[in-house]
Amino acid sequence: MAEKDKEAQSLQRVIERLDMFDQRLDNIDSIVSAVVERVMKQSVILNVTCSRCGHSTEIAIVGVAKPSR
Repeated sequence: MAEKDKEAQSLQRVIERLDMFDQRLDNIDSIVSAVVERVMKQSVILNVTCSRCGHSTEIAIVGVAKPSR
């Protein structure tokens, strides 16, 4: 009986971890979708500065959204 209880607890932990992983993936998907929607509506500009030489690089991401009806 103790072996079956351990297996059941182990299975329950796996199920809980899979649920948490699924929730994290849903959150990541929501964030990525929001960023993509924003990029499609207006440009996003990233400024990256080198920590060694201080040189700054600007990266512009531009998208074109079709007007919705």
